[in-house]
Amino acid sequence: MSSTRTPASRPAKWNASQLPDLSGRTALVTGANSGIGRVAAAALARAGAHVVLAVRDPERGRSAAAAMGGSTEVRRLDLADLASVRGFAKEWQERPLDLLINNAGVMMLPRQETRDGFEMQFGTNHLGHFALTNLLLPYVTDRVVTVSSGAHRWGGAKNRIRFEDLHWTSGYTPQAAYAQSKLANLLFTLELQRRLAEAGSGVRALAAHPGWSATNLQSHAANPVARVFMQLGNRFIAQPDTSGALPTLYAATQDLPGAGYVGPDGPGELRGAPTLVGRSPAASDPAAARRLWDVSEELTGVAFPLAVDAVN
Repeated sequence: MSSTRTPASRPAKWNASQLPDLSGRTALVTGANSGIGRVAAAALARAGAHVVLAVRDPERGRSAAAAMGGSTEVRRLDLADLASVRGFAKEWQERPLDLLINNAGVMMLPRQETRDGFEMQFGTNHLGHFALTNLLLPYVTDRVVTVSSGAHRWGGAKNRIRFEDLHWTSGYTPQAAYAQSKLANLLFTLELQRRLAEAGSGVRALAAHPGWSATNLQSHAANPVARVFMQLGNRFIAQPDTSGALPTLYAATQDLPGAGYVGPDGPGELRGAPTLVGRSPAASDPAAARRLWDVSEELTGVAFPLAVDAVN
């Protein structure tokens, strides 16, 4: 008698339907009125979290929140203005914050400066989130997730933090400045986790990247040729923003090691299901991470708030 052998079924890859029940928890998502931030915020709200949309344009934020359902609120935050960051944090003294998701960002802009005189991409993508995280950290109970990018590898071994000219007063190119800001996100996560562990805190710092996801982020590229390339890539290569948000959601809710980095599992990490991924040697350099932290404290006037003796 013959028998038919059925191959073992493969486990389903992780998706947003597998989010745990987040009832009673509060999540803050920067840049939550569009792109993967909006998708992540909506998914967290559907899972029961109270989601705070921290956005530069409250009207757009309220429009996004109205379409999400669940428990949401909108607060104004301009990461390119340290006064706005400080004001936002000052008003947060009413409840614990379980999840802080540093999602907002700008990409490949013509050279501009923040209100405080920082190069816009470094100032928004890194320094704004650096200040926000440290100001809110006394309220954070679970984890901090910072959205980086595969662009942190652009330039190969030449990609590094330009400590001698962080704000690109000379030699500016939109792509290189963006790559530096995304490298800074990973070094920030690395050093934040080290400091949290040293302080005896149970809070974890993780990073995530969305692969190539079709959002409006790429539409602001300074080079018109780059804009056309991005538009074509969004149409024929990119995954939808619903998939691009999965690494963020995975990093925010799954039991992962501190300083872990989550991205898509497909070829080149361009698309696919979320999984732990590697990073460049430059993004794994603890000395550079500490130096960047010290410089960031000097530039923002914001320091790590947890004392080792106070937490142990």
